[in-house]
Amino acid sequence: MEPALLPPGRQSDRRTPAVVLAGCAGAAAAGVAAALRETPGTVTIRHDLSGLGEGIVHRTVRIGEQETSTVLELAHGCVSCTLRIDLLPLLCALAARESVDRIVLELDPAFEAEAICQAIENIVVTGVVGRVDGPAGRDVRVEAVLTCVDARTWMADATGEDTLAERGLATADDDRTVAQVAVGQVDFADAVVAHGSTGDPIDRARLAAVLSRLVPEAPVAWIDDIDLLDSADVEALLARIPAHSRRGRVFDAHAPLLRGQPPLGAEYGIALVEFAASRPFHPARLHEALDVLFDGVVTARGRMWLATQPNEVVWLESAGGGLRVGGAGPWLAAMSPSELEQADPMRRAMAALRWDEQFGDRDISLVILAHDADPAEIRQALHWALVEDDELRLVERAPERVGQWEDPFGEWHADPCESGEPTGLPIDGQAKSPRGEAK
Repeated sequence: MEPALLPPGRQSDRRTPAVVLAGCAGAAAAGVAAALRETPGTVTIRHDLSGLGEGIVHRTVRIGEQETSTVLELAHGCVSCTLRIDLLPLLCALAARESVDRIVLELDPAFEAEAICQAIENIVVTGVVGRVDGPAGRDVRVEAVLTCVDARTWMADATGEDTLAERGLATADDDRTVAQVAVGQVDFADAVVAHGSTGDPIDRARLAAVLSRLVPEAPVAWIDDIDLLDSADVEALLARIPAHSRRGRVFDAHAPLLRGQPPLGAEYGIALVEFAASRPFHPARLHEALDVLFDGVVTARGRMWLATQPNEVVWLESAGGGLRVGGAGPWLAAMSPSELEQADPMRRAMAALRWDEQFGDRDISLVILAHDADPAEIRQALHWALVEDDELRLVERAPERVGQWEDPFGEWHADPCESGEPTGLPIDGQAKSPRGEAK
């Protein structure tokens, strides 16, 4: 069977297409990779992190019936650096082979496809014989991100508090939660394979309602037994991906929060909650109110305006019992004329529609996906965290006094890795543990 046809506009793209397989359901990803290998010219790459305790990573490359396994020592003691140093040059080398028509990246469950795609587009690859130094994205294009979820366990994973380390999926110094990875892998997907029978049609309907709100345009293949999946099934799924799907593109904090026109009504208790305000949050009250995002909520994300940080866009992103908060650059109203000229034209156009004479483009815009929470209680808690009228007058007339308010969000955490590699966050963020205790 031939690989899925290219979407319109990519017919003349001569780069080698790559399919990224992600998901905490590692066995399902292996089954999808095996099905894709049935198509001639498809090579699969997997980095197995199960040997992290011994300081090694196993890399397996398969094409047809041929398999090559290599043991890699951890560069600088950093898994991400090892994969960056090994994976990106390997992609470039494979793309140069005439026998390779498609590359499939079978990611370890602990890896997020967004970080890999960002690395492909942005990190300069050096030292590949016969190739001018540059990003791997010059040689390969991300044709699709396909995420595999276990229909029986994904909801519990996406709403829980376990860390990857507690599950044995990462080292002890990795404080990401399973929920953050599970939700992020689905949110970045162009297509989803949901495998395993839940045994309860209501449970399946609830999962379908969550998927339709996280990735409303991503086609979903429901497979009870992953061993029955064949090449035709996977190729048909890839062919159903809309031409305008993101395909590895990383959106910044100013992209639309509701992409693909998801259902806005409640279904089986699953509901999207939108919260918008034209006045800032009081940081201390917001910190207290954030507990509302930990119970009965799958995920929340959005842009915030803090009274104590009038120049900085603050980004919030939560999943299950984990929360990340960080700076996302200046508001347009806080930019110099030269900075404003370089700002994204679409962002400027959207800001012009709601520009305030006093505060410019500053506002609050959050989207919360609830599965067992009362939307009215969420809105009430967030509304309570907004500045009151007398406080707003201080924001307008005495910003120096406002700057002395208690601000739990005053120090952002920067990733310590000096490699310059993307971390999977759209911004540098302050990590908060379950129950909202700052780390």
